[in-house]
Amino acid sequence: MARAANTQVVVVIGAGSIGQAIARRVSAGKHVILADLRREAADAAATVLADAGFEVSTATIDVSSRPSVHALVGNAAALGEVTGLIHAAGVSPSQASPATILAVDLYGTALVLEEFGNVIARGGAGVVIASQSGHRLPALRAEENAALATTPADELLSLPMLRPDRVTDPLHAYQISKRGNALRVMAEAVRWGRRGARINTISPGIIFTPLARDELAGPRGAGYRRMIEISPAGRGGTPDEVGTVGALLMGADGAFITGSDFLIDGGVTAAYWFGDLTPERAPD
Repeated sequence: MARAANTQVVVVIGAGSIGQAIARRVSAGKHVILADLRREAADAAATVLADAGFEVSTATIDVSSRPSVHALVGNAAALGEVTGLIHAAGVSPSQASPATILAVDLYGTALVLEEFGNVIARGGAGVVIASQSGHRLPALRAEENAALATTPADELLSLPMLRPDRVTDPLHAYQISKRGNALRVMAEAVRWGRRGARINTISPGIIFTPLARDELAGPRGAGYRRMIEISPAGRGGTPDEVGTVGALLMGADGAFITGSDFLIDGGVTAAYWFGDLTPERAPD
């Protein structure tokens, strides 16, 4: 597709419910690129958005591959000005090994931020979907925070703190990846700011998506159901509720917000640290 004059492009990586919910709120009059590891997932999401009046194209992407991410950046820039990035791709503890989680959720996010930070347009904005799990990881040392935030992407998985003998459990890999996402966004916000653009993180709790259903049906399902029951809100969330936060962060009302992480979990984290879901009683 040839580049049209004044075309604004919003790139959605991860064509699931949360990415779509945010895209619907911020993409009117813009060209949406839906990118996913599975072409059929991107195509299905594109049909829904196209039927709702959005201009959409699709692409495949492996976020753990720099050539794949770089190719998507090139395709997006060829269509117009990249004014929006919604990074919602990832794998959960019940779906993958520690090594795969670190490669996709941690390294993949660093790659996406680095590559799109080279082309994001002035006035542009992005959101990265992290997780409440990052808020349940115990405090890291200052040098570990700095390493997760600023180590060049291609060196990230070589950090001593991420060695296979140090990260042996999928949940630990997920928690450190999501903590790393928020830290990386903080650091990238400085670089994106030099281009006049903003980037933030959203950390959802249990949002009813296919990924959440995998978790609820998996070995930690009972623990997740208990989180919902004990949380102050007493329920799980919806993709549309995350979409509302995404729209704030990517729109004019959020113009003074960058480098921040927004926890939207119905109070599960509050219950974990200060309520009946304390660390001693929380599920693994």
